[in-house]
Amino acid sequence: VGNAYGETPFHDLDPAKPNDAYFRHVDYVVDKAGQLGMYIALLPTWGDKVGPLLWGAGPVVFDPERARRYGEYLGNRYRGSPVIWVVGGDRDPTEARHYATWRAVAEGLDRGDGGAHLMTFHPQGEASSANFFHEDPWLDFNMQQSGHGAQNIDNYNRVAADYARTPTKPCMDGEPCYEDHPVREGPEGAYFDAYDARKLAYWALFAGAHGHTYGANGVFQFWVPGQEDRFGVRRPWQEAMQLPGSAQMQYARRLLESRPFLNRVPDQSLLVSGAGSGGEHVRATRGEDGSYALVYTPLGRPVRVDMSRLSGESVTAYWYDPRDGTSRRIEPTGAGGEQEFTPPSSGTGNDWVLVLDDSARGFATPGGGRG
Repeated sequence: VGNAYGETPFHDLDPAKPNDAYFRHVDYVVDKAGQLGMYIALLPTWGDKVGPLLWGAGPVVFDPERARRYGEYLGNRYRGSPVIWVVGGDRDPTEARHYATWRAVAEGLDRGDGGAHLMTFHPQGEASSANFFHEDPWLDFNMQQSGHGAQNIDNYNRVAADYARTPTKPCMDGEPCYEDHPVREGPEGAYFDAYDARKLAYWALFAGAHGHTYGANGVFQFWVPGQEDRFGVRRPWQEAMQLPGSAQMQYARRLLESRPFLNRVPDQSLLVSGAGSGGEHVRATRGEDGSYALVYTPLGRPVRVDMSRLSGESVTAYWYDPRDGTSRRIEPTGAGGEQEFTPPSSGTGNDWVLVLDDSARGFATPGGGRG
């Protein structure tokens, strides 16, 4: 596949003959990301170049030996660069040769960069890397793809399953529904919006994910008018960059980082009122020491909480708005027993996060500062 300048990665479709002009442009992009304080999730190849050819143009150009040498070339070239390696290319391995080839890519990358970078595997829709490579030592964290098939996919169940696996590895939803992407199995003309993107983010994060991916339909393919109309794209990438969900992801990060991050655990036992299912599903997480709890209610419905899961003699409570990152203080409340909390608004698009803090800890307003 050529880049915007018509350069292809290999001469004669041979991975042993990398096109330096192509990779100099990759160098530029990776270096620019580093200057901006960003890491790039870098895929060595798209999956149709390994197989199976469920979709994509091919051709298959990799076998294990070619894949190993190519991986070593990339690992050495980007040894000191801000990248996270993502093998897999949106395909699930279905034959022994696929497993062998992806493992060879990983082996080559590790050999080339001396193990300096994190590595994961990008499966296809409604699958997880854990299904295929969980026990492989090169797989540093698991990635699932909840995909674009339907609204309200229960990515939280898949994240929870990966979170519970042994050996223990971090996990995330690496390709949830993209904003402004058609709902493939939904009603005619249905598109995912910012609300859909927020739900998948908070469900996954509160179920134990270490991070999350946000995508927008026009951006991921850098579409501009005049190009092929792919995946029901409606906006050029410059306009899609301004979709509301792109700004709202930062509010999820700010909220989590405003409380102790590394001791956070998923805990549905906080919910006395039940979790519900589908678009009503409520998800809860807390500090392992009980110093705080967060409860996401996607429809703004009241939640009843077991306050005994929190530490301290008094609790400071807020409603955090995932749409704009603001918070509203709730009247002080005592610890212990069961208490019901009613969000400021309810209905479709009115999602809220209940924030409960041990008052003695003196945490900042949700989303402000670091825990």
